Amino acid sequence: MMPISQQDKLNLLKDILNNHQMDCCGSVSECEQLKRLVKSIMMQPGLDPYAQSVLEEIYYYSQHGSITAQLDNHIEAHQSELSQWVNEINQFS
Repeated sequence: MMPISQQDKLNLLKDILNNHQMDCCGSVSECEQLKRLVKSIMMQPGLDPYAQSVLEEIYYYSQHGSITAQLDNHIEAHQSELSQWVNEINQFS
C-alpha cells in the first residue's frame, strides 16, 4: 500500500472541513480522522510555523468535536473558522 502524499492529506483535511461547513454536521469518526490527519501533517519536517498554528487550531476543534455530546452544535459554532481554515490551507498547500 502506498502512503498518501502530504498534498493528499491536505486535500482530505479540506474536504472534511468543507463538509462540516456546508452540512453543519459531522461524525465523531470524522473528528477522529481530522485529528490523525493533522498529527500526521504536523510531523513533517520543516513545517511552516503559520501552517503549524492553523493545524493546531484544527486539532483542538476536532479533539473537542470527538468528545462533545452536541457535535452538530459544535460544528455550527465554528462555521467562520471552518471556512477560514480551508482558505488558510489553500495558501500553504
